Amino acid sequence: MEQRSNMDSLARLQTAQVTRGVRRWFAAAGQVSLPEFGLPDGRRADVLALDTAGWITLVEVKVSIADFRGDRKWPGYAAYCDRFCFAVPEDFPQELIAPECGLIVADGFDAVLLRPPPEHRLAPPRRKALVLEFGRVAAQRLHLLEDEGVASGWRSAAAI
Repeated sequence: MEQRSNMDSLARLQTAQVTRGVRRWFAAAGQVSLPEFGLPDGRRADVLALDTAGWITLVEVKVSIADFRGDRKWPGYAAYCDRFCFAVPEDFPQELIAPECGLIVADGFDAVLLRPPPEHRLAPPRRKALVLEFGRVAAQRLHLLEDEGVASGWRSAAAI
């Protein structure tokens, strides 16, 4: 049981590192991003990024083969982004990632886009709704960081 707990802790740490590297990469490219972004269908994007043109990139982080094979919900993410990518650590077997998905390799410091994702434009009403929610969630999370006392009347930003 303790070995499984250690493996879970290592997977959480590696997921956090890959997520940080991806977000740093987006920031260096002039994009803004949010981790753990709740989607309208109840699922959660590991990272949702927004560029200056309003294009949305959704990134699913996978750090192990078991994590990847156990999660088959990713094809539905295309309905909520213009571009979809997997982000994996360097030692992940990259051949597992479907060729129709973008591929990012990341660590705790940076990331590299190995395969650009195909682009498919979101419908304008869905884009508007997602961009507005992105701004609302970002503002709420910033407010919670600056004023912990305000959280009592809000849902958790991580749950949004």
